[in-house]
Amino acid sequence: MTTGDARAEYAAVRNGAGVIDRRDAGVLEATGRDRASFLHALLSNEIKALTPGQGCAATLLDIHGKVQTLLLVWVLDDRILLVTPPSTAAETLEALDKYLFSEKVELRDATEDWALVLTAGPQAPALVQRLAGAAPDARAWSSVAAKLDSIDVRLVRGGGETGEPEVWIAAPRAEAERVLKTVTAAGAVPVGAAALESLRIEAGALRFPADIGPAVLLPEVPFADLVSQTKGCYPGQEVVVRIRDRGHVNRHLRGLVLEGDAVPPAGSEIIAGDAAVGAVTSATLSLGLGRPLALGLVRRQHAEAGTAVGVRIGERVVPATVSDLPFRR
Repeated sequence: MTTGDARAEYAAVRNGAGVIDRRDAGVLEATGRDRASFLHALLSNEIKALTPGQGCAATLLDIHGKVQTLLLVWVLDDRILLVTPPSTAAETLEALDKYLFSEKVELRDATEDWALVLTAGPQAPALVQRLAGAAPDARAWSSVAAKLDSIDVRLVRGGGETGEPEVWIAAPRAEAERVLKTVTAAGAVPVGAAALESLRIEAGALRFPADIGPAVLLPEVPFADLVSQTKGCYPGQEVVVRIRDRGHVNRHLRGLVLEGDAVPPAGSEIIAGDAAVGAVTSATLSLGLGRPLALGLVRRQHAEAGTAVGVRIGERVVPATVSDLPFRR
């Protein structure tokens, strides 16, 4: 349940605390003594050195360096949780299972066991700490066990999807409504899809598969938080390192600030002169800036911030300006 007022929901996250139902996300569990080393050998970020209460964001790549999925990795005492994008838990489990041979690892789809709730806003960490008597530290994806209204939960510091401080609450799925009611009763405003999309795009946060997916090389998007530059081999590493050290990619994910009020659909052509130089991956009417904003993959020659381009919307080309991410508010 949300207020139905996207502007009020947006303002709550920018100025106070909002709460977002994330039960659409998938959750995989990895158990067994080799779980960390197994995932370390497959994912793009550091896993083996993480201790209970730590985590990271990471990708699973194919051998060509293209993104097969985007994951949140949360290390608990006796298991590792992998949070997957909506509707991708089963295929991610299958993709990981293909690499499992003699390792002592058990993988399972635990989506039906967990409910994920995201609180966001400058007041969100204090609100959750007041309710649970505990809080994760300020490092992204750090976590701590706690109780919220006598429910055993895991509190996880967010990575900035909304551009504001965030705390995830991972609870038993049967307790989802109780958690939501407890958090809203404490003052958090329920936030719907329209407000969240404005917050996300303003922050330049990537959504799978729209902005980062199987057609995208990892180095084409902002990826510093998704990769360890010091770990050993993983699928696609050779491509990532070769591009880093000896080459470049031909396109980059950038922001676009559009004139007018028309929001371009995903796939809309980005135009320079008479030529298509990219495509929009996602877009929204920014509730903070009051104008359309988009994310798009733009050819390298036109990807510098401040470059004037156009976006084809229907039969017309709307003027736009390339922007660094996150967008300036």
